Amino acid sequence: MRIAFLTAPEGVEQIELTDPWQAAVDAGHEPVLVSTAPGEIQAFHHLDKADTFPVDEVVGESSAESFGGLVLPGGVANPDFLRTDDRAVAFVAAFFEHGRPVAAICHAPWTLVEADVVRGRVLTSWPSLRTDLRNAGATWVDEQVKICDHGPNKLITSRNPDDLKAFCEAYLDVFAEEAAR
Repeated sequence: MRIAFLTAPEGVEQIELTDPWQAAVDAGHEPVLVSTAPGEIQAFHHLDKADTFPVDEVVGESSAESFGGLVLPGGVANPDFLRTDDRAVAFVAAFFEHGRPVAAICHAPWTLVEADVVRGRVLTSWPSLRTDLRNAGATWVDEQVKICDHGPNKLITSRNPDDLKAFCEAYLDVFAEEAAR
């Protein structure tokens, strides 16, 4: 399965990109780094610059239909930047419109709020997003990983980097189930 990993040019939490990416590779999937600009993205370890990663495809030139699923890594700045980019928001919304699974961790659900795809859904996130998610019509739960199928697709969410093992296992299970359909 081709899996889109959507990040902003700067601000993604590195481990929330690299752990799910490696899990996808280990499971035989093809992860594709999609961003809002060509070149490289700058990852972070919390507030400190970390590694850079090459962009494979640019949002607006890439179609959600060419992917089997979407992973949204967190980091505070990453989803905040993405939610201000109309092309990124439309790209995210298209996965929901096409019934494709989406996995989001930590602060990444901010982009889901902007795409108006959380109404009636149950999800988790970094605790500071709780009010934003509730105001957008979601039910927020404090759980390591939450899989919600109350909508056009399956939505997998987790709270923070401590949940990465459970997050990776859950999203890979759901993506494999969807690929087998």
